[in-house]
Amino acid sequence: MVKIKRAIISVSDKDGVLDFSRELTQMGVEIISTGGTYRLLRDNGIPVREVSEITGFPEMLDGRIKTLHPMIHGGILARRDMPEHLSAIESKGIVQIDMVVVNLYPFKETALKKGAAFEDIVENIDIGGPSMIRAAAKNYKSVAVVTNSDQYGVITEELRSNKELSGSTLERLMTEAFIATSDYESAIASYMFDRFGEGFPRSFPIPSEKVEDLRYGENPNQRAAFYKTPFAKGTTVAKSEQLHGKELSYNNILDLDKALDIAMDFERPTAVVMKHTNPCGLASADSIFDAFETAYNVDPLSAYGCVICLNRNCDMKTAEMISRYFVEAVICPDYDPGTEEFLSKKKNIRLLRTNSPISPSERHREFKMKKVQGGLLVQTDENVNLDPKDLKVVTRRSPTPEETAALLFAWKLAKHVTSNAVVYVKGERAIGIGAGQMSRVDSAKIASMKANEPTDGSVMASDAFFPFRDGVDEAAKAGVTAIIQPGGSIRDKEVIDAADEHGMAMVFTGCRVFRH
Repeated sequence: MVKIKRAIISVSDKDGVLDFSRELTQMGVEIISTGGTYRLLRDNGIPVREVSEITGFPEMLDGRIKTLHPMIHGGILARRDMPEHLSAIESKGIVQIDMVVVNLYPFKETALKKGAAFEDIVENIDIGGPSMIRAAAKNYKSVAVVTNSDQYGVITEELRSNKELSGSTLERLMTEAFIATSDYESAIASYMFDRFGEGFPRSFPIPSEKVEDLRYGENPNQRAAFYKTPFAKGTTVAKSEQLHGKELSYNNILDLDKALDIAMDFERPTAVVMKHTNPCGLASADSIFDAFETAYNVDPLSAYGCVICLNRNCDMKTAEMISRYFVEAVICPDYDPGTEEFLSKKKNIRLLRTNSPISPSERHREFKMKKVQGGLLVQTDENVNLDPKDLKVVTRRSPTPEETAALLFAWKLAKHVTSNAVVYVKGERAIGIGAGQMSRVDSAKIASMKANEPTDGSVMASDAFFPFRDGVDEAAKAGVTAIIQPGGSIRDKEVIDAADEHGMAMVFTGCRVFRH
């Protein structure tokens, strides 16, 4: 238990600090403060001592030097259970400080301001604040460390009731303090690395801000929360606005992210129908309604309970069709007048608006991460944009211009399907998608089986090479006329010969787009 006799208060965000300081004063707590916080408390009639009165040293260097002084840090760091510590600070006239109330300069907020000068961003790197927080957190058994205005009420309530703070409260405050400084430092490191860094950093900084607790994770027995990264650029789910519906689930967010990722590859009006992190429908057309109608009908059975992404505003005609189905969520740039209200009549649908375009120009390439037990996998984002001239024709027959266009569309789809991925496409629409199989030939069979229309005249894309000719033979049974694949198998000749036997055109991309 710790009795609070003296507190130092130095906050950038002054929300709630006046009421908190008044409460402490009424409890007999002596307050020390700095700069703007000192003037605010003084001007509002709260008894307060300026830090320079304690240190005997003026603030200097435009406020860069204020609390970095033994008279402050000695009072925070001295262990109360060690007589030699107490004797040492007493001999130097250092007074004990029992509570540190600090929140930090607004680095993130300044860095996110449009047009903020780099010099201003650097000046908002707090030095004294993190030092005091760490000192108090290190000595948490004797010093309370308060880093967020949300903590003020809990602390004053406990002090009013018990006159002291419990050990469990001190432990919780210490933990939250280290999280605060860790997030602060990771934000600075992330910003600076994005500006000046190269390759992969020695330690990976991941700044984050909690958006919300989720009802549960992938399954009801798992807890989950959603966090966003403060410096995210481009169009993202994390930056989108939810307009209607109950809170998003863990699985909703995964599907929305994947659907948005696919839609960002296309310029023309495009609709993505997503189910369990795999697309079950994709189409581009002259209108967003035609794109959605076509995409949904690729695999309407799998589309039950899907997530939909439209890269154009949702118009009323499209909304009317969406309303006929069980849909978990819709994300699009915006909703035409009346469509949001219309769709909101469906209680269980979630409606999200990105408030920014969904197009290749709004994609920001960033590191991709996967957490594994005891570690973190980090890789660069895949960025494979194919031009027809990049394709290597390996069969006797070259693809026609129409086949080439369809192959490039199919390639964009295949790179978003869980491997082993095989997809059948006609024009600008998927007609069969085979995903997540342990063998490529099974994916080819499933893609044909799942097709909701005849596959004759379609083209095929494979996200990795064919290890045997059996995948090509399955494509021939389905009436496929052209295939796009990376190439690179030790049996490439066998696979090419099979394509020639069936009169197919085959092109190699020279790059794999496998998604594990």
